[in-house]
Amino acid sequence: MTVDLKGKTVAITGASRGIGAAAARAFAAAGANVVLMARDRDAIAGLAGEIGPTALAVPCDVSRYWEVETALTAAVTTFGGLDVLIGNAGVITPIASIMDADPDAWDQAIDINLKGVFHGARAAVPLMLSTGGGTIITVSSGAAVNALEGWSAYCSSKAGAKMFTACLHKELGGKGIRALGLSPGTVATDMQRDIKASGVNPVSQLDWSDHIPPEWPAQALVWMCGPDADRWLGNDISLRDPAVRAAVGVGG
Repeated sequence: MTVDLKGKTVAITGASRGIGAAAARAFAAAGANVVLMARDRDAIAGLAGEIGPTALAVPCDVSRYWEVETALTAAVTTFGGLDVLIGNAGVITPIASIMDADPDAWDQAIDINLKGVFHGARAAVPLMLSTGGGTIITVSSGAAVNALEGWSAYCSSKAGAKMFTACLHKELGGKGIRALGLSPGTVATDMQRDIKASGVNPVSQLDWSDHIPPEWPAQALVWMCGPDADRWLGNDISLRDPAVRAAVGVGG
């Protein structure tokens, strides 16, 4: 798997840890400038220091449109453009039955997992179109198409984000915007620790060894910026698919 992104600029939400941090390293290794967006300013500052001068850390809450817009404007000011947006920020909480779920926590999941995806695209598209186009990839989930006990907020928000990707492709695919999603499967991140601790639904019963490392979806995100992923435009790519893993160059 070789995708040369030298000189391109990639913005990543939820870049402080897990898939987001692994993606930042993978895109930097592919030659890209990386803009790290997350609420944890210390974590993204440390990661930017690790990567070097091709990284910019911008504290950002994706549930607030103006913060996303400011961060992406900073990307253009610093690096001269915006070529790729990775919508990775997401929360699993609240893990609770519908009758017990806290309404404020449910709202926050929608604000981050769904509205955050819209905010990113709404701010990024004008910047991308001004230079001919770009790629917007949302980190999706099998939960977008499978109902799971205790995950009403997560499943609903991911299903909405998947449909938003389809709408984005329908409206702007012919104008230079490549929109697609990555469904990575279960990944060994802090989110899985929260799921395990909940004891709710079959996902919480998985062994840690059942989860793939975050470097796999990170490599998939880089690969998705190349033409081999064009057949999935408007849809999700599943990293559970052996053919996709082979194309990306991960797994067995």
